[in-house]
Amino acid sequence: MKHFCDDWIQEWCEDNGWTDLVREPYNNYWAFPPGAVMPEPIPAEVLRLIKATKGFCEEERAWLLWAVALSVVSVGFTYFFKSPMPIVFAFAFDAIAAAKLEVEEI
Repeated sequence: MKHFCDDWIQEWCEDNGWTDLVREPYNNYWAFPPGAVMPEPIPAEVLRLIKATKGFCEEERAWLLWAVALSVVSVGFTYFFKSPMPIVFAFAFDAIAAAKLEVEEI
């Protein structure tokens, strides 16, 4: 899952003089530091600070919205059908969503 909005990283790069931002899979970002001839990864501390400052990106918000909506609908279905299965399915989906929202160690 994409945990950072590319615009956030690009904004940080422009503010700090880093150029030619490249995004690799699994939230790896590389750019040229000021005065450098080789690209370097964006420091992990910077990524953590950006995440703490900016919050959730659009993909994470979508997952959260689906998890909450499915949970609410499942409560209604559980009451209407008098069966615990809708809540069980919602719990399984919510567990997957929570695992996807976990930011990997950078």
